[in-house]
Amino acid sequence: MKRSPHMIVLPGGGYAAHAPHEAEPVAAWLGELGMPASVFRYPLNVRHPVPLDALRAEIRQRRAQGARRIGLIGFSAGGHLAGMAALAPGAEPDQAVQFAVLGYPVTSMETETYRPSQLILLGADASPRLRRSTSLDALVTPQSPPFFIWHTAEDSYVPPEHTYRLAAALAASGVPHAVHVFAHGPHGLGLARNAGQTATWTTLASAWIHEQEAPPT
Repeated sequence: MKRSPHMIVLPGGGYAAHAPHEAEPVAAWLGELGMPASVFRYPLNVRHPVPLDALRAEIRQRRAQGARRIGLIGFSAGGHLAGMAALAPGAEPDQAVQFAVLGYPVTSMETETYRPSQLILLGADASPRLRRSTSLDALVTPQSPPFFIWHTAEDSYVPPEHTYRLAAALAASGVPHAVHVFAHGPHGLGLARNAGQTATWTTLASAWIHEQEAPPT
């Protein structure tokens, strides 16, 4: 039997709140798939790198408790944080992430779209260098872990441009990835039950996550 990774769920909320429907319901869904999962409520209304440092500490703790592989699943701002943990330099070996699943993520701090999360995380006077260093597309390397990303074309809060930017960077570096942009649906769908074709993201993601399981040793 393959070894399932431990999944850490990161709800969205613009770095100002934690969306309840993107937390325990997602962990419960993963549990139904046979995946051990936990919700991590990262620090809010604080500047970078406080949320990233907190998540890395959580990853280290899960490893100390026996998790050999760690997968992250984040939504919106939680997707940004998941991407930072997967891509940003400076992680210790026990803070490494094996893969990440991002739902309608904020990926770029260089665009003018969805500024609220930028203002909270970086401040109104953030330098171009800081904005670049917290943009996921700028952090991708050929050694980056695999990504599954989904978005909707109708998302007006975090436009799908964010997903396209990251996907292009992953493709340019040859990083394994799956990307799904569904035609319909607003921002913040979570599990997207009863959301038409967009609801199929969970089926697609579950198959992809199982492909990331480690073979038996």
